[in-house]
Parts: sequence; C-alpha cells; structure tokens
Amino acid sequence: MDASADSPPVRRLADWEHDRLGALADRYGTPLYVLDLARVRENYRRFAAAFPDAHVMYAAKAHTGRAVLETLLSVGADIECAARGELQRAIDAGADPDTLQYTAVNPPAADLDYAADLGADHPGLTITAGARDTFDRLADRGYNGRVAIRVNPGIGTGHHEKVATGQDAKFGIPAEQVTDAAADVSDRFDLVGLHAHVGSGVLQDDLDDHCRAIERVAELTREVEREVGDLEFLDIGGGFGVPYREDEPPLELEIVGERVRAAAGDLGAQLALEPGRYVVADAELILTRVNTIKEAPSSTVVGVDASLATLLRPAMFEAYHPIRNVTAPERESEPVSVGGPCCTSADVFCTDRPIARPEREDLLAIGNAGAYGYELASQFHSQPRPAEVAVDGGETSVVRRRETLDDVTRVEQDF
Repeated sequence: MDASADSPPVRRLADWEHDRLGALADRYGTPLYVLDLARVRENYRRFAAAFPDAHVMYAAKAHTGRAVLETLLSVGADIECAARGELQRAIDAGADPDTLQYTAVNPPAADLDYAADLGADHPGLTITAGARDTFDRLADRGYNGRVAIRVNPGIGTGHHEKVATGQDAKFGIPAEQVTDAAADVSDRFDLVGLHAHVGSGVLQDDLDDHCRAIERVAELTREVEREVGDLEFLDIGGGFGVPYREDEPPLELEIVGERVRAAAGDLGAQLALEPGRYVVADAELILTRVNTIKEAPSSTVVGVDASLATLLRPAMFEAYHPIRNVTAPERESEPVSVGGPCCTSADVFCTDRPIARPEREDLLAIGNAGAYGYELASQFHSQPRPAEVAVDGGETSVVRRRETLDDVTRVEQDF
C-alpha cells in the first residue's frame, strides 16, 4: 500500500512530536534544521498520483541536500536543475545524467560549458533556455542535442511579486516570439519541448491565473507543432504551494490535476511538472532557543539564536512561517515579536503574533522551512550555518554538520 495515501495533505507544526524535537535540540544544539524524509517521500508520491500520465521531476533548487535528492531518486523521481551545481549534486546523489533537465536562466559561461560537455557524453540530457542568445551560446560550444524553449506567457501568480516569474521579462522568450524562435532552434538542435513556469506558492485561489497560463502555452505548443513537428513534452513547471498560515487549507490535488489537464486540453506532447516546494516545505522545520525576553513599549520582544542567516524568507519575501513554543505549548498565548541576533530590523520572524508565552531557554519551532530554507542560509555576521538532522521513522542522522568559525574563514587568504 502507498504510505502517502493515508498521509495528511499538509503537516502542521502541532503534528510534530514535541518530545522528540526537544531531545534533538538537546543533543545537536540550536539553531537546528530537522528534516523528515518519510514526509518527503509521502509528498512526492501524493503529487505524482495526482498526475498519473505526467512526467514528474523534482525541482532541486527547493532543497539540494543529498539526503533529499537520494530519497527522491529512491522512489523514482527525476530531477530538474537550474544551475551547474545542482546538476553536479544530482549526479553525485546517483541521478542518471541522461534523465536530467537543466533550465538555464542567464547561465554563466562555466555553467553552460559544464552542461554542453555533459550533454555530449549523455545525449538524454535536456537543456531548457529562455533566450535566443543562450541558444547561440550553446551552438558556439558545439552543442546540438536536446533542448526546450522556455516561454514567457505574460501571466504570473504566486505568493509574492518576486516569484511571479510568468510575467517577468527575465524568464523566457515572449509568447508572441516563440513560434519564430522554434523554427530557428529546431534547425540547429533537437527541439523536444516547451517550458513555462508561472510562479511559486500557488494555492487554490491562484489556480485561475495558473490555468490561464497553461491554456496559453498549450495552444503555443500546438502552434509550434504545426510549424516544426511533434514535441515530446510541455513542461508547465512547478509552483504548487503548501499553506504556510495555520488557517489556510491545503491544495486539493485531485481538483488541481483535473483543472491542469483541462487547461492543457488535447495534446500529443506529454505534460511535465516540476514540484519543489510541495515536496519539501512541510517536511522540515527549524528549532531555535530563546535567549532574551524584553518588554518594550510597543511589544514584547523575544530574542532567539536563529536569524535571517538561518532563514531568509521572512526578510526577503515578507514570508509567513508558523512558530510554536515546543517547550510549553499549553501556556496562555500573548502577542510577541520574535527576532534573531543580526544587526538589522529585517531580522524578525514575526511581529505581534500570538504564541504560547515564551520564556528564556524555551525551544521554539519555525515551520515549513524545507523549501528555500537551508538553500538561502548564509554566513552573515560571520555566523556558521546550522546543522541539519534527518529523521526517518525511528532513525536519526546528521546530514549536515554544524559549521564552525574555521569553516567560515577557510577560504580567506593572507595578503
């Protein structure tokens, strides 16, 4: 029986085993990323089941940790990569290079060199490009293999304007130029598909815009096929979200699947999808220890040892992440502002949010940290990046050790 069939469509912070979280914090210290590999498997299987006839690839940029990649490869997922490092990490985790898809966005020369060389040895690799200039650069490198054209449909959606890629000129060839571009590309390469990505964090209310974009690129696919011949696939990207706020309902994937198929219509090309956030977001959280309680005139300030260097999304996207007092969830809630040790007002995880009253040394959990959490972690303020532990049933493994200050300074040179 598929274990994902009975798993809930979203995992809330209250669903994590608090005693185990406390033991992990005591053993490995804080701040600490805690990753549940069973949940990663469940989420992927649930998503793939909603699109039984589609090619489902995991978008590695959401979380490139080896434990995640190896876990997904073990259940049959293919991998989509957006950078040279992701290609290399996928291969190191055991991916067959002939199954990889590389989506190049303004690729640096070293990235394009690596991808072209990889494609020469592994002709199954597919390179997706969103600019004619990128195709010219590939031709200059002698590459003539499998390619897809990234389309800009002019429609964007998602949780923030900075992720609404479907209407950002940075991404893709404008829809009205695609058929002409396809004629040129198909003369020089093996054109196998079209690609579009509308945005990130798509929930039920965003589906209308999302499906309008799919309708547009599906019609483009039919138009391109009339001009240059059959394509293998239409890749509609990822972007399907999870509810970060406690009162938001999860996506009804069965309905999503029906609507996506209806929007695509009658296609000879296979649909392809690239879930990233959906697979890993609620499979990981951050544990952080309270070190300061300050009663200020405007609010109660709770200082913790995690910071924007640990989790950048609140500062970068004004993103909401649920926070729970793991030590004493039964205490009466009061509005508090939770922030870290960085010397900037942006280093705040929440403002005036009701949380079970924190006290010094309490353990807090910050939820939905699996997507673009560790990926965006930094060494700002010379803070070593945190450890990451993976749980899988009753097993616990350190999958990333805690950095030291020596790690932070190792690349510096005497002068």
